[in-house]
Amino acid sequence: MNRVQHWLVMVILCLSGGLIFMLPFLREVYYIPMQQAFGYDNTQMGVLMSVFGTTSLLTYFPGGWLADRFSARTLIASSLLATGVGGLYFSSFPSYRVNLAIHAYWGISISLVFWGAMIKATRNWAAAEDQGKAFGILESGRGISELVSSTILLVIFAWLGSERDALADVIKLFSFSNIVLAVMAWLVLGNEDRDKSDKAAPSVGLKEVITVLKMPAIWLISLVVLTAYSAYWGSFFFAPYATDVYGLSVVLGGAVAVGKMWLKPFSPAAAGFIADRIGVSKTVFIIFIIMTTGFVAFGFMPGGEAYLVLMLVNASIVSAAIFALRGIYFALLEEGGVATAVTGTATGVISAIGFTPDVFMPLLGGVLLDAYPGAQGYRYFYLTIAGLCALGTIAAYIILRRVPHCTRL
Repeated sequence: MNRVQHWLVMVILCLSGGLIFMLPFLREVYYIPMQQAFGYDNTQMGVLMSVFGTTSLLTYFPGGWLADRFSARTLIASSLLATGVGGLYFSSFPSYRVNLAIHAYWGISISLVFWGAMIKATRNWAAAEDQGKAFGILESGRGISELVSSTILLVIFAWLGSERDALADVIKLFSFSNIVLAVMAWLVLGNEDRDKSDKAAPSVGLKEVITVLKMPAIWLISLVVLTAYSAYWGSFFFAPYATDVYGLSVVLGGAVAVGKMWLKPFSPAAAGFIADRIGVSKTVFIIFIIMTTGFVAFGFMPGGEAYLVLMLVNASIVSAAIFALRGIYFALLEEGGVATAVTGTATGVISAIGFTPDVFMPLLGGVLLDAYPGAQGYRYFYLTIAGLCALGTIAAYIILRRVPHCTRL
């Protein structure tokens, strides 16, 4: 590939990696509008996402195996198309049971077909010494696509009246965006498929899978991803947190969620370049300390307008740390000695463990907020996340001390 084609591949990975998740994670910006439009309580909202998370949990590992056997072009394009079609049906506000099925369907179209292919394509995009930069650019690019699309559609949502029909139009626009991206991915990633030099790479069999499972680095990275992703779920509740505890309107609460996305284009790329200079595991360790401190602060922060600015500052720091960590934790694969040929399989194992918060975090948040209305429920929720981040700090420290001694496949 020439330089333009090379960067076009990254552009497609960034756009698709950001927009494909906007439909199942619509609640990040439109939590209360979704409740009002569908008539769901907090627990039902949690169950809805837990279905997506459970399906994802069951499909990450076979999805990684698919990524080692089929082209990124085929997997990414078909996933975007399937996800967009599901979104069009979701915009009709079907019954709760149908919505559960749609979220399970998205778990298959995204986690089985898309995720492993995106991670492997990103790792193949850069040299071994530039893995932090590659994954940092990916996460920043995903952040830009989420930020631009969310900002534009939030403005449209407000302009249309912030009601049920406005939400339906937002869902349709996200759906059509995925379908258009499917066509673009098929055209652009076709160049990558024709030009990549590892066409003759050996297929991954049971022996390679077992070897991956025996690597200590895989389990340590899995714990890092699990705790970091739990913190990411905590940030999903910033919009209702600002509305319920600090008295903001639903639109301004949504603006808080979109506002934190402005940090996403910058912190992952910065973390990636820093990680390539001081080490990925050391950077992960430092970020976990910041995240743990931030969620402890949320646990003891009073509500009300008088503390709104303090809450926003803390939310900004925590969000920047979360996005930075998400931008580099898969770069630990290189430090952990995981061979490129089994990137998909390793990603599948790590994701199957690391993204289990998709199953329990939305349900935990919903149950706590229904059982302890107001600030108390959020306090318990964020202190739980602080405890998980402390575990992530320990895992990162172990990686920092031991991963360089892992044996390559």
